[in-house]
This record gives sequence, C-alpha cells and structure tokens, in this order.
Amino acid sequence: MSKPQNDRAEGTPEAVQLLEKEFKCLNHGFVRLVDYMGNDGSIVQAARVSYGKGTKTVKEDRTLIRYLMRHQHTTPFEMVEFKFHVKLPIFVARQWIRHRTANVNEYSGRYSIMPDEFYLPENDVIKPQSLTNRQGRSDDEVPAEIRKRVIDILNDGQKYSFDGYNEMLENNISRELARINLPLSLYTQWYWKIDLHNLFHFLKLRIDKHAQYEIRVFALAMAEIVKKVVPLAWEAFEDYILNSITLTKTDLEVLKRYIPKEVSEEELKVFDSKYELNEFLEKLSKINGKD
Repeated sequence: MSKPQNDRAEGTPEAVQLLEKEFKCLNHGFVRLVDYMGNDGSIVQAARVSYGKGTKTVKEDRTLIRYLMRHQHTTPFEMVEFKFHVKLPIFVARQWIRHRTANVNEYSGRYSIMPDEFYLPENDVIKPQSLTNRQGRSDDEVPAEIRKRVIDILNDGQKYSFDGYNEMLENNISRELARINLPLSLYTQWYWKIDLHNLFHFLKLRIDKHAQYEIRVFALAMAEIVKKVVPLAWEAFEDYILNSITLTKTDLEVLKRYIPKEVSEEELKVFDSKYELNEFLEKLSKINGKD
C-alpha cells in the first residue's frame, strides 16, 4: 500500500515512530505496523467532501468525528487504512480470519519450510472450562500438577509432530504434504490490511473480556497502535462503542422506574458539546414518554 509522503508527515510523531516497531505477543508472536494511510484529518475531510486543509480547528474536527461515531456514519472512517504484519499461532489465525473485511496474505507452507515455533501458554492462563460459556475458560485455578501435565502434553505433541515433519522433508516428501500433520499451535505469519471502520469492529469484539485470551493479546497490541495514529477517532470509539452498552426495549422498560425525570445542570456538565447534551435530553424525553 503506497502512501503519499505529505500525508504521512501530517501524522502524529508517535504514529510515524510506530512504523516497523514490534509489539511482542505471546511467546513467539508480534504485531508490527507496516504502513498506514490517513489520519484523523482524513476522516473529517471525507465527511466534509472538501479538498481544503487548515479550514477547521482541532476542536471542530473532534466534534465532527465524535458526531460521526455517535451516529454510526461509518464511511469517513473507511478512508483510513492500516497494514499490519502479524505473527500468530494458527488457531488464533483461524479465529481472526472470520473477520472477512480485510486483505490477507499469509506465509505458505507449500512454498516455505515451517519454523519450529509453537505456542505454549503461561501457567496463569491454563484454566478449566467455563460452566457458563461453552466456548471459553473460567477464572478458576487449576492445580499445579495438572498445569504441568498440560505443558508436558503440548511439548511432547509439538516435538513429535515437528520431528515427523522434518523426517518427511529429509526423505524428499513435498512440503505441501509434509505439513498436514502439524498442530494448530504452530506459528504462522501474514500481512493484514484493513480500513479503520472494520478495524474498530474487530477490536470491539476481540478486546472484549469474553474473547479468547490469546487473540485478545493481539487486539490490545493493535489498539495501542491505532490510538496513536488516529487519537481523536480512538477517543470517540472508546466513548461511544468500546465502553458503551446497548439496551433492549425490555431493558428500558425496567430502567424507566429508576431513571429521573429531570437532571440537574451540574450533572449535565459531563457533556462537552451542546450536540451531545441535546441528544441526551432527547433520549431522556423519549424514555420518560414525553415524545
């Protein structure tokens, strides 16, 4: 993905310094920002459909970005793109690839010899099956002897499968066939390019505490990158998406009993723009049946 030099120069110094920096993830993995196109200014420029620059203040840009995020006007956020280089266990990659809104180019075991690198969990993330979440682990502890046995099983299986892989290669068996018995704990690599709107959706799901720990580690590393490239958009994402909840009609029916009819001016000072304040008052009016 090529990028005009003048656009990159307008990025924050922190963003430019992130290029090619490795963010370590798990025992052998990492996330690197290879390239990016656009910044907060690209979002507001697209929203205004204007080619002029320097015509708006940072405060006005922030207000517009927050409006766009709040009202789910997503297209302007698609004007910013990120290209990452990611090294990750195959089982994490299989979860990750379900997000089909990105361009991916993965390391090929047909053309290249796979490295002897496997994921081994740390002791403190070896947990029992959750009783309330069929696809997750609980926070309960596992006895030390069982944790040790888990590591031994993983180590033995990984070594056995990789020894077999090497033996087939030494006997001139094709790489595409020799690889098929390698486990999901083996590391792979890919380039992953995605626009900011879809990246926010990925991060919302994968930063969540219900996401699998191993993919959450990568999502948190990417979040550190994103917030430096587009700090205003990240702030809006945190406020309106990441740290928000959705209420159903039934939820609201119950909450109506506890929501006050009026809110004091002091309490309303939490809103930093008249637009957000008016939108809140409109919601409060609807909840209280005044609209």
